[in-house]
Formats: sequence, structure tokens, C-alpha cells
Amino acid sequence: MKKLLLLAALCGMATPVFAQSPYDALPSADILAADVVKVSDTVPAMGEHWANPATLPLGPIYCVHEGKIVCLEFMISQEDFAAGKSWPALTGMAGLPPVNHTNIGFEPHGHEGFEVPHYDIHMFFLSPEEIAKIQP
Repeated sequence: MKKLLLLAALCGMATPVFAQSPYDALPSADILAADVVKVSDTVPAMGEHWANPATLPLGPIYCVHEGKIVCLEFMISQEDFAAGKSWPALTGMAGLPPVNHTNIGFEPHGHEGFEVPHYDIHMFFLSPEEIAKIQP
């Protein structure tokens, strides 16, 4: 009986000591299609930007930090929004994790790569706290 109790106690202690972090569970950029290329250097809280040039400026743009895909980005012009255009399915490739949160930022003067007033939509696979750890 004592051996049985000891065995049960030891089994209870067999929980993993090294739990995987949410970052470690993200997909590797190695799964990106061959036509997806690096389009920007590291951007704080996002990493490098990778995309198929044929799908720009809309995207999807894959944000890659240290070899892991951390978010999807889409860029939509203010003109298209004002014209009432719709995007019923903004998606990336299959096999990406569920979105943790989304942020939408207005770029009134645009930025390099899309110089017109537009909205940057970021769909992050990590929590805001984990994203804050991403530094160039």
C-alpha cells in the first residue's frame, strides 16, 4: 500500500517543469509560400514584414519575429473605406493559430510601401503583453 501511495505521489509530480511559452507555439516562417518575400526590416512590436508582392498593398502581410509568425497585417485605403468597399474574408494561409487580438491604426499620411491615407489592421496571435516583449 505504501508503494502504491508513493507511486501515485511521484506520478503527480510528473507535470512538465518546462511549459511551452505562447511564443514558442507560434508557426515558423519556414511555412511561408515561396512567393512570400521580405518587404521590410524589423518594425517594433511586429518584426519583419513578409508578403507576396502581387497581393500588396492589401496583404496578407506576415509579421515575423525571430523566425516566428506573430501576426497578419492588412492595409486598406481610406478611399476604399469611404467608397463602401467590403472585405468579407481577410485571411492568411491555412494552419495559423487563432487571433488573440486585433488593432486598427489610421495612417493619415501613409508610410513607406503604401503612401496614401490608410488603415493598418493587425491580427496578433499573441497577447498584448507578449507583443510588448518584441523588440528590434
